[in-house]
Amino acid sequence: MSYAHVNGLDIYYEVHGSGEPLVLLHGGLLTIDLTFAAVLPALARTRRVIAVELQGHGHTADTERPFELSHLAGDVVGLLDELGIEKADFFGFSLGGLVSLQVAMAYPERAGRLVVAGVHFRADGYHPEVFALDPHSKRLPTEADFAAMRDAYLAVAPVPEHFEVFMAKASALPEKLDWSADDLGAVASPVLIVVGDTDFVRVDHAAEMRQHIPDSRLAVLPGTTHMDLTRRADLVLPLVEPFLDETPTRD
Repeated sequence: MSYAHVNGLDIYYEVHGSGEPLVLLHGGLLTIDLTFAAVLPALARTRRVIAVELQGHGHTADTERPFELSHLAGDVVGLLDELGIEKADFFGFSLGGLVSLQVAMAYPERAGRLVVAGVHFRADGYHPEVFALDPHSKRLPTEADFAAMRDAYLAVAPVPEHFEVFMAKASALPEKLDWSADDLGAVASPVLIVVGDTDFVRVDHAAEMRQHIPDSRLAVLPGTTHMDLTRRADLVLPLVEPFLDETPTRD
């Protein structure tokens, strides 16, 4: 458990296991543990797992800097520089999946294989009830999920009282997302897109995303909400581990 000073931030990260590098990037308002507790130990058996907490999340403090994918991707690449890692595979959930794709777009030489779970590329890729916070929706986080987010923030954040401000700041990003088909077409990395059948993301939108990314495939997990995507180790690991191992990470 360490910090790296990158782009004016003290970024918290953890390293587990050994082998080819795999970067884990958590979801919005979540932490490493809340996102990857169910799958990290298995991944670390064969990989050098670098799990990162992004700007304003977990142990990493927020700043006055705008909360934008370009900044978050630059932070991750800066951390790889600090660790002496030229190229890594990525497993990102939700916000972390978007950051993983941004790395592949902006720094293609740094991104190996990508697993992106619960991601969209335009705001209309989400079911309308998600942005509307429909209390009857089965797609939204539960009260227990929201409580876990808040509790984790209060437990480890450098400025615990910043939670409400940061939640508003971070929650605005998915609605602003507007990647084009050409943006996705520029992703040279092999990509595994994973969504749940009761996800935030529309399955047909995920299928469109697969059509635009040249070397990609799509998995739809049955009986799975957005928040459950990385909790379903029984479904996720048999997909993710073979995909990551298909070819060497390094050229």
